[in-house]
Amino acid sequence: MSVYLDRYIEQAGFGDIWQKVQAGERLSFEDGVRMYESGEVTALGYMANWVREKQYGDIAYFVRNQHINYTNICNKDCKFCSFYAKKGGPKPYELDVEAIRRRVREYADVPITEIHMVGGINPRLPYEYYLDIVRAIKEERPSATVKAFTMIELQQIARAAGRPLTEVLVELKEAGLGALPGGGAEVLTPRVHEELYNKKLDWRDWLDTARTAHSAGLKSNATMLYGHIETLPERVEHLVRLRELQDETGGFFCFIPLSFDPQNTKLAHVRRSTGADDLKTIAISRLMLDNFDHIKAFWMMITPPVAQLALRYGADDLDGTIMNYEITHVIDQSNRQALTMQQLLDMIREAGRVPVERDALYNVVSRWELETPAEPARAPSAPVPLTVLN
Repeated sequence: MSVYLDRYIEQAGFGDIWQKVQAGERLSFEDGVRMYESGEVTALGYMANWVREKQYGDIAYFVRNQHINYTNICNKDCKFCSFYAKKGGPKPYELDVEAIRRRVREYADVPITEIHMVGGINPRLPYEYYLDIVRAIKEERPSATVKAFTMIELQQIARAAGRPLTEVLVELKEAGLGALPGGGAEVLTPRVHEELYNKKLDWRDWLDTARTAHSAGLKSNATMLYGHIETLPERVEHLVRLRELQDETGGFFCFIPLSFDPQNTKLAHVRRSTGADDLKTIAISRLMLDNFDHIKAFWMMITPPVAQLALRYGADDLDGTIMNYEITHVIDQSNRQALTMQQLLDMIREAGRVPVERDALYNVVSRWELETPAEPARAPSAPVPLTVLN
């Protein structure tokens, strides 16, 4: 079988790349472009899966998490965004501290380990507000990790404080901030920045902010929003820039490719990415980002079935239960914005993987080896884990 697959990869035009992958050698920018320009998705998937299984075997991670968006008021006017309040679009809102508490209490009966919180860039919010909402979440969920504020938000928070970001990060950590999400990176190239999101940080400033945060002891994810106006070489350029910063700081947990949803945006004419492109992007991310431990297939953005298949194309993580997601519209009206534990377990097992529940910092909570009883639509607690890893 191995000889046959090696021959297939050679015929697909990736023989030299496959040799590098097996030898643990870093792939070049040119390798990344060649992989993206090829139609041989299965060969890419095989190579990425080989790397993934070499590191993780059959493990697939998920997390019990909750998403909170504290405001949709934003002054950045990004052309790809359907979330921010605008004429004819979503009504503006700001959640006060008590509203944040109520959001957290809504799922008090679920053993959530991660609270993911981001929002728009609202210049009216004072510095103390950000500290207060982090403190409120930690008071309600002392054992959960607060993973909040993109690099764009961190710069706004420092602006509201009127102090250097290094000082602000210390106070946010003291308030209970435990990790950072990876949003706002979009595509880290000058052209895409200028055309789509020129009021936000450019690629240098985004990377500099991440560098500062990592130096302060806050690890983060990294993302790429693909499937709009970017070219394939620009996608690879983005990956290479992230890889270079990871070499320097080691501060990224996970890379998350985000498939662009054009609904209700200024790019509504753009066609959604295909399942093949989603899988190709997952696979190339695994192959190019040799210094990232985790590649996530974010089921909310690429649909649960494609995310499930991505566990065979290089992804080792599906994200989690989510509870509610407001940043992008639901892909279709039949899709829910939350998955139960049982649905996540079933998705992973059907892909031939072993479900492993993690927390926000990738510490293992439980490993689910065998079948567990079906949960009701809203379970008050998880089934008793059959195997617990320290």
